[in-house]
Amino acid sequence: MSSSLKNLSDFSHIEVGNAANLKFAIVVSQWNAQITGALLKGAYKELLDHGATEENIELIEVPGSYELISGSDIALRKRDIDAVITLGCVIQGETRHFDFICMAVANGLANVGIQHNKPVIFGVLTTDNLEQAIDRSGGKHGNKGEEAAITAIQMALIGKKY
Repeated sequence: MSSSLKNLSDFSHIEVGNAANLKFAIVVSQWNAQITGALLKGAYKELLDHGATEENIELIEVPGSYELISGSDIALRKRDIDAVITLGCVIQGETRHFDFICMAVANGLANVGIQHNKPVIFGVLTTDNLEQAIDRSGGKHGNKGEEAAITAIQMALIGKKY
């Protein structure tokens, strides 16, 4: 569990690698746009900071987090994508909808990655409230979009190696 005093998006202790020859798709949900826009900004910047080029980053916007599954599948039909970064935000409400969506998205994205034998990175916030989402999309806990981009680079490089 994260500490309220810790920014978790610190990568100074790891060797990330160079993304110059890698191709990425970022599939981002339009729902909760304030949050997903911040996640997208963090992921995109992190990819560029590690050598990816704008030409090698494809952006696919989907309506909501559930549609991240289909969007990722569509992106991976292009055989030249090395990794997909999915960005979404599901905030707990008064019904069980939250549970169903979170479980379906997690399982669906895992299945897409297995089906295509490519990394599909889970950059979906599943928070109790808006404040937690803000804290994790550029606030006091860092930016999970940045973390998803770093994970995508590392996993794409592993995929190239093996």
